[in-house]
Amino acid sequence: MIPPADSLLRYENPVLVSRNPEKRSPKARSLKVSPQQPVSTGPVPPPPKPKTTPTAVDPTKQAEEILNAILPPREWVEDNQLWIQQVSTTPSTRMDVVHLQEELDLKLQQRQARETGICPVRRELYSQCFDELIREVTINCAERGLLLLRVRDEIRMTIAAYQTLYESSVAFGMRKALQAEQGKSDMEKRIAELEDEKRDLERQVNEQKTKCEAIEKRESERRQVEEKKHGEEVQFLKRTNQQLKAQLEGIIAPKK
Repeated sequence: MIPPADSLLRYENPVLVSRNPEKRSPKARSLKVSPQQPVSTGPVPPPPKPKTTPTAVDPTKQAEEILNAILPPREWVEDNQLWIQQVSTTPSTRMDVVHLQEELDLKLQQRQARETGICPVRRELYSQCFDELIREVTINCAERGLLLLRVRDEIRMTIAAYQTLYESSVAFGMRKALQAEQGKSDMEKRIAELEDEKRDLERQVNEQKTKCEAIEKRESERRQVEEKKHGEEVQFLKRTNQQLKAQLEGIIAPKK
């Protein structure tokens, strides 16, 4: 594993802890979770109570312990050697703060961080800068540093909540888009089926119209034939009636 990348947070010089990375110092803190950790089945013993001593607590030692609790040291393995690097306990001057600002601007430019919108690079650099400010404040006033730590954790929790909300909204939008796309394809399929059904019904209507026209034409011809036949029968009956009438008159006339 290569050493950690350069950070805006100031660290002390790396210290060789062990030549075998599996044997670590009990005071070392790791930012990474080891793949396998033994789990104890028995009860966990309570932490030893601090012994009260009449002597005053060393402020430097106290600041170092608070810094290690707020900003844990980082570890890495290089050439089968375990190295540890703790946060610097050196107080910062005004020039150090100005240099931190210049270094932040330089890293933002070098890593091509976006000035607006969501940018993981810009977020990472500003997080490192905020950790450095927490380190500088904690050295001068531990309570103020712990309060800034609460502010930092609250900001991270808020950002994580917004990120979760954003991811859930994106997933919801994707589901709705897929449902809309599926509904669109179903609707297009339904429209195609209705158009086919419409064409089939139009074809049936045309066939029925053709049949109706043929029936009307046939019935018209039949009616004309019937009317002609009926007219001929009427004329025949009229002639027959005239002949019978004339015969009847011829029979009756001599008797008078």
